[in-house]
Amino acid sequence: MKYASVSDRLAGLGEAKWAVHFAGKQRAAAGQAVILLSIGEPDLPPPAAVVEQAVTSLRSGRTRYASGSGELAARSAVANRLARRSGLEVSPDQIVYASGTQNALFTAMLTLAEHGDEVLVPDPYYATYEGVVAATGATFVAVPTLPEDGFHLTAAALAAKVTPRSRVLLLNTPANPTGAVLSAAEVEAIGAVCEQHDLWIVCDEVYADIAFDVPFASPFDHPRLRERTVAVASISKSHALPGFRAGWAAAPLELARRMTAVSEAMLFGLQPFVADALVVALEQEHPEVADLRRTFRERADALTAALHGSPAVHVRNPEGGMFVMADIRPTGLTGEQFAWRLLDEFGVVVMPGESFGPGGAGHVRLALTVDADVMAEACHRIRALAEQLLAERAT
Repeated sequence: MKYASVSDRLAGLGEAKWAVHFAGKQRAAAGQAVILLSIGEPDLPPPAAVVEQAVTSLRSGRTRYASGSGELAARSAVANRLARRSGLEVSPDQIVYASGTQNALFTAMLTLAEHGDEVLVPDPYYATYEGVVAATGATFVAVPTLPEDGFHLTAAALAAKVTPRSRVLLLNTPANPTGAVLSAAEVEAIGAVCEQHDLWIVCDEVYADIAFDVPFASPFDHPRLRERTVAVASISKSHALPGFRAGWAAAPLELARRMTAVSEAMLFGLQPFVADALVVALEQEHPEVADLRRTFRERADALTAALHGSPAVHVRNPEGGMFVMADIRPTGLTGEQFAWRLLDEFGVVVMPGESFGPGGAGHVRLALTVDADVMAEACHRIRALAEQLLAERAT
């Protein structure tokens, strides 16, 4: 039988990256005591008002077909939110409603890139990005970032990777897995390279509301860069509602029109009762959202304090998001090897850095998804394994 080449391009780019996570979940289901730090699923409660709106709309019959381009009220809520953030006008017609950030990201990439093009991606990068690019037929080009620079993309590193085939830069700020938050000056410098080489910018901003000390900056909020930028996000992380699958892409009008046509070929309309909940999520202030940001910051502080001073594992406070990259290179193991040893011997589940590209080698990613005291216990075990390995290496 014959298969489309897209299935070959995507082979090995999905579940294989999550093998340690799946093994940890299986052991937990079997009754083994494990600490799960491998997936970015918020464990805190979502805003009660958002959930109540979904229930009310569901009971009132908001279960029929919705507009293929997304409910106007939902697109207006997103547009208003982005306008408040940037101080620039945003039309609802610039918003493409989507089933979460991943769906919005795929729609944008499928509209902008194809066979023969190159997509530039800062490395380390989120585990699904390779698959998103591969599905379009474009070539994935990793742009290195350095641990000593806090994994921040630089304009110079980007410029060094640009070729005549380059079409799109895929940004993520605050970044998963690194916790890096690009400053406004960095965004402007990176944007200048994109202007010089006529590159589109697709910016994954799903953690925009979880920036800590560094103010969030988006190329979509920059007056000059907006016309070449697609900003994608959702309420999955900011409002602790990953199961709602309610997201969006904000783009220039012509691109939004083209993306809507692509989107409608995949998902012709989404749940209207969820769209109603999205409106409440974005148009009202919710104490749960502020609690979530504060709690992630407290957990990050607990994590870095527990590992401070270790000669075998090094961490720095993330600037945003819900992840910390731990450098375990002094142990002599790869992130993959360390993650399996940590699971087998200490019952802690983390993600190997290699799941996020070559730039993650020798690191593991920890999710800030357990209480601070549990986080401290997990870090005690991580430190114990790392220092044990360092001592063995020394002898």
